[in-house]
Amino acid sequence: MVFGCVIGFIEIVCIVVYWYFSTKRLSKIDRISYFLAATTFRKFTYSELKKASCNFRDEIGRGGASIVYKGRLSDNRIAAIKRLNVTSHHGEAEFQAEISTIWRVNRMNLIETWGYCAEGKHRLVVYEYMENGSLAENLKNGKLDWATLLDIATGTAKGLAYLHEESLEWVLHCDVKPHNILLDANYSPKVADFGLSRLFDRSDIGHSNFSMIRGTRGYMAPEWVFNLPITSKVDVFSYGVVVLEMITGLSPLSKNQANGEVELIEWVRSRVRELDRNRMECWVEKIVDPSISGKYDRTVIENLVRIALQCVEEDREARPSMSQVVSMLLHV
Repeated sequence: MVFGCVIGFIEIVCIVVYWYFSTKRLSKIDRISYFLAATTFRKFTYSELKKASCNFRDEIGRGGASIVYKGRLSDNRIAAIKRLNVTSHHGEAEFQAEISTIWRVNRMNLIETWGYCAEGKHRLVVYEYMENGSLAENLKNGKLDWATLLDIATGTAKGLAYLHEESLEWVLHCDVKPHNILLDANYSPKVADFGLSRLFDRSDIGHSNFSMIRGTRGYMAPEWVFNLPITSKVDVFSYGVVVLEMITGLSPLSKNQANGEVELIEWVRSRVRELDRNRMECWVEKIVDPSISGKYDRTVIENLVRIALQCVEEDREARPSMSQVVSMLLHV
C-alpha cells in the first residue's frame, strides 16, 4: 500500500511538472496568436492545410528546419505552405520568430503572409505563392537579363530599407541570400523567410544581443565571427554579397582548381584593383557573367559593383545604410 501511494505521488508530481513547462513553452505562441487573430491573418486548422496541399505532396522548397509545399486554399488562392519541423528547438524558434515578425511588416517588396497554424505539435505558415521561385533558382538557370537583375537589386534594397528604417520595430533579417529573395509573375522581388529575423524597439538600437550566430556561410558579416555588436549593417553586408553574385554568376565561396576555395569578395576586389591600374581595358567585362542575356550599360554595372563593394566593407561603419543604397541605385 505504501509502495503504491509513493508511485502515485511521483506520477502526480511528474504530471504537474510536465503541465507547467508545457504551458510556459506555449504561452509565447498563445500571446502571438492573440495578436495575429486581431489582424487580417487567418488561423488555419491543420486539416485545412493538409487538404489544401493534397497531403503535403507538391514540394517547392526546403530549408534547415522546414519544407515548403504548393497548395490551393478553399478560396482558390494558390499558396506556399511552409511546414516547420518542431521536433527540433531550431524549428520551434524559427516559427516563433517568423510569426512575431510577419504581422508587423507589410510592404510591396516583402512576402505577403496570409495565415498560420499552431495546432498541437503542428507549426505552419501560409504565404502568397511566387510564380518564378527564388532568385537562386533563376541565377542557376540563367533566366534573367540585365534589366531584370537591376530591378531585383533595387526592389530587394527597398524591402530591406523598410525593415531597417520604416517599420514600427527595428527588424534585422539576418539571412539575406538569393534563396530568400522570391520573384513573382513579373519578376518583382520580395524578401522572404523571417525565421532567423529579430525584432527590436527603436530605443534598443545599438544594444542588440544574440545568443548564437545567424545566417548562411558566405553571406555573413565579419561581426558574427568576431563577436562584435550586431546592427542592421549585417544585412547590408549580405545584400552586397548577393549583388556581386548576381553580377558575376559566382557563389560566395567558389571552387577554383588552382587555388581551392576562393572568396567572391576578394576575387572581385582584386580584379578591380588590378585592372584599375591598367587603363587599357575595363574590368567590367572581366567580371560580369557572360551567360546573362541582354545588353548592359558598362557604366551602370561599374557603379553597381562599386556600391556592392561598399556594402561588403569589413568595417561596418564604412558600409552605407540600406536607404543610402536605395538612393545610390536610383541614381545609377
